[in-house]
Amino acid sequence: MSGLERKNSNKVFDGILYKYTIKSSSALGGLPASFNVFVPITASTSKPAPVLIYLSGLTCTEDNATQKAPTLFEAASKEGIAIVLPDTSPRGAKIEGEDESYDFGSGAGFYLKATKEPWSKHYNMEEYVLKELPQALKVAGLPLDVSRRSITGHSMGGHGALSLYLRNPGVFRSSSAFSPICNPTQCNWGKKAFEGYLQGGVKEGEAYDSMLLLAQVPIDKRKDVNILIDSGLADNFAKEGQLRVEEFAKVAMSNGFDADRISIRLQDGYDHSYYFIATFAAEHVHWHAKFLKG
Repeated sequence: MSGLERKNSNKVFDGILYKYTIKSSSALGGLPASFNVFVPITASTSKPAPVLIYLSGLTCTEDNATQKAPTLFEAASKEGIAIVLPDTSPRGAKIEGEDESYDFGSGAGFYLKATKEPWSKHYNMEEYVLKELPQALKVAGLPLDVSRRSITGHSMGGHGALSLYLRNPGVFRSSSAFSPICNPTQCNWGKKAFEGYLQGGVKEGEAYDSMLLLAQVPIDKRKDVNILIDSGLADNFAKEGQLRVEEFAKVAMSNGFDADRISIRLQDGYDHSYYFIATFAAEHVHWHAKFLKG
């Protein structure tokens, strides 16, 4: 990874929102990538801020949440927490079919490690989020404590937040999601992604399925799981079976997870949009603060 460049900065809620670009190394196959970082005014070298990573959904970039859910920053400023918002996929890989549909290719990286050619060279968003992004934050010299990090996200990003959290115990202190794709091996979005990116298709995709991962958490480790999910009862994608949040709740209950460890809230009248996210974003930030600052 090289070529870290600060593109701009804006003051918001007494903090600064920075935009950076980098040239990725192995994860994105040398492609440039952009990300946003909100740093609260309270952060300093002697008191670095813990980090909440926000993963966006299908068709989004690193900018959608910054423009449509500013309540994230208001709450983060109050809590003294930084928020990092990466892009949702590599850009400009010039792979045939990369830009033909909204739910595969550009804007649809699914936060996994691709194993199928020609996608495997560039589409490794899991490695990017786990390794290259934290390294970029260190290189940027911002007053951040990346050893204290949690993760959240929306829709495809909610899938990413849950699966990265459950696949990598101890890396993140907590995970939350808005309208997440909880059971991607059983929905059209997930099946298309797994068949396209993974040599083993949907079978290989089971390693990224949050519902299956939750059921595999050892009994003695369940006390370490901290998950919050909000989903709207007026969400058309939920009605189409793309999200399966209620099924995720049943798996949590049947596997003996306490309600104070996994909280799943179905919100009446809310849909899949950023109006929904903006409504509950502050609550998620305050919830993560318990773990990031504890």
